[in-house]
Amino acid sequence: MENSEIARIFLEISELLELKGENTFKIRAYQKAARSIEGLSLDLDQVYKEGGIKALKEIPGIGESLAEKIEEKITTGKVKKHQQLIRRFSPGFIELMDIPGLGPKTAMKLFKEEKINSIAKLKKAIKSGKIKDLPGIKDKKVQNISAGIKLKEKAKGRFLISEATEYAAAIVKKLEKMGPVKKIVPAGSLRRQKETIGDLDILVTSEKAEKITAGFADLALVSRVLAKGPTRSSAILKNNMQCDLRVVKPSEYGAALHYFTGSQQHAIAIRQLARTMGLKVSEYGVFKGKKRIAGRTEEEVFGALGLKYIPPELRENRGELEAAQNGKLPILVELEDIRGDLHCHSDRSDGSNTIAEMAAAGREMGYEYMAITDHSVSTRIAGGQTEKEFLKEMSAIEKLRTKGIKILKGVEVDILPDGSLDFRDFVLKEADVVIAAIHSRFKMSKKDMTKRILSAMDNKYVNIIAHPTGRLINERAPYEIDMEEIFRVAAQTGTFMELNSHPSRLDLNDTHCRQAARHKILVSINTDSHNIGGLANIRFGVSTARRGWLEKKDVLNSLPYAGLLKKLYQKRR
Repeated sequence: MENSEIARIFLEISELLELKGENTFKIRAYQKAARSIEGLSLDLDQVYKEGGIKALKEIPGIGESLAEKIEEKITTGKVKKHQQLIRRFSPGFIELMDIPGLGPKTAMKLFKEEKINSIAKLKKAIKSGKIKDLPGIKDKKVQNISAGIKLKEKAKGRFLISEATEYAAAIVKKLEKMGPVKKIVPAGSLRRQKETIGDLDILVTSEKAEKITAGFADLALVSRVLAKGPTRSSAILKNNMQCDLRVVKPSEYGAALHYFTGSQQHAIAIRQLARTMGLKVSEYGVFKGKKRIAGRTEEEVFGALGLKYIPPELRENRGELEAAQNGKLPILVELEDIRGDLHCHSDRSDGSNTIAEMAAAGREMGYEYMAITDHSVSTRIAGGQTEKEFLKEMSAIEKLRTKGIKILKGVEVDILPDGSLDFRDFVLKEADVVIAAIHSRFKMSKKDMTKRILSAMDNKYVNIIAHPTGRLINERAPYEIDMEEIFRVAAQTGTFMELNSHPSRLDLNDTHCRQAARHKILVSINTDSHNIGGLANIRFGVSTARRGWLEKKDVLNSLPYAGLLKKLYQKRR
């Protein structure tokens, strides 16, 4: 549980050091360390317990000083350097820095010149027109800040699926050790694999209900107990997420699991269907009069209503009941269907691992292939390569055709504001897979941004549009584009769309995945990994694809290597 918290602390330190005017090298060191920790597949506290500071220093991007700070957080719960920097500013200042469209430097200007140190004061200043008088803050900037405040307020109390998954897994692991637990599963929106989670619901069957509920309330992950009873406990966790635990009878387990998985709209539709059949559905079972006719399993519940089993990801009342009635439910893509990752970075741009290390990690995952797609020159903050450096990397990949996994030569090339690409065609021609992405000028008009992407898709070497809407969940709104037109031209030009599996992106989202399938556009589920730990995020991409009703046939990287190459090169003919 330490990883995400330490990564957050290091990022905050980097921002505060930047405001202090510290040297760029030190700032970048904290940023690089945060990225490395975010993608780490091991728990830092476990790494430390087993090998101490020496083991921490073996993590890419972690030197002596940073290892000591990780040790400090694990052993004391705080990082002294972080606390010292925070004390230089008011408590609300950190919150201001996180507002999209504002940033640390503007936050500092507002703090120094107008004593604005909270979102409430900032909203008041915007309403009065006060901040427009400050140098460098024009109407457009104020609009962006206002939009950022709305985004943050909308995201309040919503947690990324990765964080919710991490906490749920830790709780499940602890509860399983407490006593005889027959079944235990996280329900709610996490089971439906929504991109953000409001709270956790954990369902258990056990003969020792009181022992389980009492033990849950005593977990180290719990910050505050809200309620504790013989079959239910409710608590606020250390990350401020609420978690409700329910212990149910085995005979009611399926009905309870269906009920607490939701969604609300799906549950309402189910109850309406049941009424037309003279039945009643509740968390305790399916009833005909007073007789319970189903409830032990979810399959029983659906079967009693004349329905095929509906996977949790589809339970949003978006046509799944009709599909289940008519035998038209999709055979959803599975994690095992993914044969490789087509968007990965190495230490030749902003990644933490070498090409060989990334490929070896891909081989460990059972992949047939992996594309190394480092940044092109315009993304300088991400160590973008020049054309000359890129061609050298292609030669290096040729020599590293690792046994057991095929390494594809690739690049993540910037789509410039005028729609042209960062690399010339004779350079792009050397790559097996070209991913085109937008990393700048996010505030262009809908018409111009759409035209920018369409122009890139016209290039015969561009295979995939990366993270197509540019959003960062809870941090940055998607840029304005005409997705219907994007899909229409993608189908026309033979361009594929990425579903970026990073939990902060999940871009395409589930709705866009379904839209892409209607246009018969293959979706490439990639991780955009910057280290070997990031490869595990593929599960979040797959779950989003499932929410978008995608099947194996809809996914580009479910193809075997020969079929993939054929698809990638067909646009060039």
